Amino acid sequence: MIRSHLKAALIQASFSDDRDENWHKLKPLLEQAAARGNQLVVLPELHNGAYFCQHEDNREFTRAEAIPGPTTEFLSTLAARLRLVIIGSVFERRAAGLYHNTAIVLDSNGNLAGSYRKMHIPDDPGYYEKYYFTPGDTGFQPVQTSLGKIGVLVCWDQWFPEAARLMALAGAECLVYPTAIGWDPADDENEQQRQLDSWVITQRAHAISNGLPLLAANRHGHESGPSSNTNGIDFWGNSFICGPQGEILSQAGVNEDCLLETEINIDQCEKVRQTWPFLRDRRIDAYSGLTQRFLEDIAAGITNGEKTTNGEKND
Repeated sequence: MIRSHLKAALIQASFSDDRDENWHKLKPLLEQAAARGNQLVVLPELHNGAYFCQHEDNREFTRAEAIPGPTTEFLSTLAARLRLVIIGSVFERRAAGLYHNTAIVLDSNGNLAGSYRKMHIPDDPGYYEKYYFTPGDTGFQPVQTSLGKIGVLVCWDQWFPEAARLMALAGAECLVYPTAIGWDPADDENEQQRQLDSWVITQRAHAISNGLPLLAANRHGHESGPSSNTNGIDFWGNSFICGPQGEILSQAGVNEDCLLETEINIDQCEKVRQTWPFLRDRRIDAYSGLTQRFLEDIAAGITNGEKTTNGEKND
């Protein structure tokens, strides 16, 4: 079980396409986190290089590596020396032609405590991840660490309440989202604000509905697209940590490299769940439809074998 108080940090940064340069940036931030008494540090998604999924090009597969591999070795050495639990990100080469977007968890002794393969894979303009990543098969299982059970999910997973709930039901004591998300530079200011608000609100809702603290680590900065035909992506930063009632404990700005840290009162989670007993009142007998893609009969106004008109059951 996570101790009653957890000092946790996120690293928000911009990244170049030079892995060693990015590691050189991350190392002093991790050292600073340890010196300031943090126990857990979360890095953004795909922090080894540029966000290459802006296009589809098989040359990008050369970025992939095995687990364990160079990134696990780099982070495990730091985790052991600094006595930190570190959550990092790897473009995993599982086998020839089989690749994943994988979060890795290094325990404070340097051991690889576990990993999570991203389950929800986007395929949108600028985010062509389905070309590169096979959907995960590790399920929604928290990783046991020296600090407790950590529910690690990745980026696009953050929009799905089912993923957060299943992590909570499996005993996760906090939710963590390494992320790479941003705006199309062509979006106007109002559209950008709507998207950012949606991102923050959705994740705060996961914290509230599960009575768990949540940490979301994003990258920031403009990354050009692979050709002059694309606008690139303005990664919007705004990494944050919130408590089990969705309260913002710490939040970064749009364009800054920073170590974002806070102390989380884990004991508060049980008190919150006692006050708002969502897990007690779940109607698990009535949720079978959640395993279906779409409930055609209900959408067509058919309930219990009888057609309805204007939403009312015919007598």
